[in-house]
Order: sequence, then C-alpha cells, then structure tokens
Amino acid sequence: MIRPVTIEDAGALAGLLTVNRAYLAPWDPIRDESYYTEAGQLKIISDTLRAGNTYPYVIVEDGKIVGRVNLNNVVRGPFLSASLGYWVGESTAGRGVATAAVTAAVKKAFTEHGLHRVEAGTLTHNVRSQRVLERNGFTRFGVAPRYLKIAGEWQDHILFQRLNEPDRM
Repeated sequence: MIRPVTIEDAGALAGLLTVNRAYLAPWDPIRDESYYTEAGQLKIISDTLRAGNTYPYVIVEDGKIVGRVNLNNVVRGPFLSASLGYWVGESTAGRGVATAAVTAAVKKAFTEHGLHRVEAGTLTHNVRSQRVLERNGFTRFGVAPRYLKIAGEWQDHILFQRLNEPDRM
C-alpha cells in the first residue's frame, strides 16, 4: 500500500499531479509550473531524501502510484514527533485508500521510526481529510489561525495528533 519514494518515481508523480492539478488546488499551496514536471519532482524527491528529516512514501494501488504520504519535519530528542501530510488522486478518493495509507504511515512512525507523536492539520472545511485522521485514532487538539498559505490565502487549520500508544495499534 505504501513504500518509500524513490527518484525513479518522479515521472509517475509528475503525471499524477498534472492530471489532478485542479482537484488538489483548493488544498495545496500555489505551485510553480516546474512542480508538475518530472524534473521538478526529481528535484523535490532528491532534496527530501538528502535533507534527512522526512520519511517520504508513495501510495500504491494495483502497482500504480495513486498518491503520497509523508512524515515531515521529524524531530528527535525528547520530542520524537513528525507532521503527517497526505493526498490521493481524485479517481482514488473516497474508497478508503487514504485511510489505509495513513494507517500504514502511522504504524511505521511508531514501530520503525520510533516516534512518540504524529501531528496533522487540515483546512477547517476539509471534512474528508478530518475523517481520515479520526478513523486513524487522531484527536483534535486545537485550531491554528492562518496556519498555512493554501490556494494563495493564509487559512486556518484544525490540528490533530496521535500518540504512540501500543495498545491502540
């Protein structure tokens, strides 16, 4: 269902992002045109892998990449925390694929990567994404005003977290 992203995924991701550009636009920052190219995705993947503070994955269904899920901004030490980000293409949405991918990413966060906490934020009106998090045992812990610049505007986000509690895995 999920596997680590590789530089060989750049072309498939560029194609998927291009096809889903309008669908993802309300939930994403405004992107430079290069973001939708194989070269742009290759640079993003390479930079991410080199940075070392992210665990990036692709979501795969029937051998095809259908989205991404990442554990971003990993902080070690006493915090042991990461931010979760995810998306799936429009043709995949609403079928439980994002929920399953988040389940797999959270399991990896806690078992393979030794994290204590995973945080995620959603736009206040992104009810579908909120349901994905709730199905995965995330709890709401606040609202962050003007948290991220999405679709060209600073927008409020609802913040969720999931703690590493082995009895809930």
